[in-house]
Amino acid sequence: MDVPAKVQEIYAEVLRRNPGEAEFHQAVREVLESLAVVLGRHSEYAEMKTIERICEPERQIIFRVPWQDDHGQVQINRGFRVEFNSALGPYKGGLRFHPSVNLGIVKFLGFEQIFKNALTGMPIGGGKGGSDFDPKNRSDAEVMRFCQSFMTELYRHLGEYTDVPAGDIGVGAREIGYLFGQYKRITNRYESGVITGKGLGWGGALVRREATGYGAAFFADAMMHARGESFEGRRVVISGSGNVAVYGIEKVHELGGVVVACSDSSGYVVDEKGIDLEILKQVKETERGRISEYADRVASAHYISQGSIWDVPCEVAMPSATQNELDGRDARTLARNGCQYVVEGANMPATPDAVSLFRASGIGFAPGKAANAGGVATSALEMQQNASRDRWSFEQSEAKLEEIMRGIHARCHETAEEYGSPGDLVLGANVAGFLQVAEAVHAHGLI
Repeated sequence: MDVPAKVQEIYAEVLRRNPGEAEFHQAVREVLESLAVVLGRHSEYAEMKTIERICEPERQIIFRVPWQDDHGQVQINRGFRVEFNSALGPYKGGLRFHPSVNLGIVKFLGFEQIFKNALTGMPIGGGKGGSDFDPKNRSDAEVMRFCQSFMTELYRHLGEYTDVPAGDIGVGAREIGYLFGQYKRITNRYESGVITGKGLGWGGALVRREATGYGAAFFADAMMHARGESFEGRRVVISGSGNVAVYGIEKVHELGGVVVACSDSSGYVVDEKGIDLEILKQVKETERGRISEYADRVASAHYISQGSIWDVPCEVAMPSATQNELDGRDARTLARNGCQYVVEGANMPATPDAVSLFRASGIGFAPGKAANAGGVATSALEMQQNASRDRWSFEQSEAKLEEIMRGIHARCHETAEEYGSPGDLVLGANVAGFLQVAEAVHAHGLI
């Protein structure tokens, strides 16, 4: 079998069947480039069209979401849920509310989720969903009406043994509360395990809010330890200022690093003394303000509205905002400024050009499907606690998260070595995740 030709054939078919979905194409291509070594050893995956089956979602749901704003005007949004793969367990993946959401975005996120969830070692499949609704500048009443309308359609596709959504960009504790309340109202069941990211007083789990940021920091620390290094005294830049960035900053500081810059969609701040976490939380979590307001309150900080946060020199870069935020130009700047590690806290934040440059230049690179798996891992831990009507302490939950993240790194590291590419965590993550899913797909027969 001509393996490279087979990979190209599979990718060409994905392009043909899914036109105009650039982010999904990018996610599939990145995985396929790693799987050539697998097809070389396992011809049965080509014969049984295992890769093609995994690239095709089991179910794609698109629906209308009508709701009324505070002025009595009727608004129409579009809702999505892509139930991608349930070979390892119920579909699991967040809901994103953002104007950029379309089917291609949701499919890219859902496809990544399959392998990310597999790497955690938890019994969860891959899915993703959301809407082009923008909660920014909407009142609580408007957000509630939208969420109730959204769940009125989506509820029929969910269940703790079927599909378990969570939050993502634009979907926090407020939105999860409204979504769960409507699910409970319609079904007449207090089915705690049907959604994760819940409030602590009604079935939520400690460390869930912190999990993705903490997890990325734990993964980065494991990468450094594999090279005999650590965070101690290192200069770090983390993009974004949402949950992932805020709690990534918190854990990096605990591990000895110094985060000197963070951002939002309006620009970024640089604070040479290290980001003051309490002030950042006040601005972003309590007041829902702009990052410029941090600079207004901290004398050592300055705000920059133009350019890129990746212009700020650092030893460790953790892109934690959104997809494709770090491109080839940014990658060259980071390399020139002495960056040694790039750890994806968001989903696919580095473009293919950037990833190629990092891998070619010897910069330690951690793909999002491995490094940002902490959120979904802790969601699965929340499901465990719901199923057993239990509640774990913060310390117990954090210890489990750290164990999972360090285990993911070890698995990626060992798989990369086994398949002839020592230190290549992109290949290690893709191959390790794929092999676990593929084995289950075959075990279940042709379904």
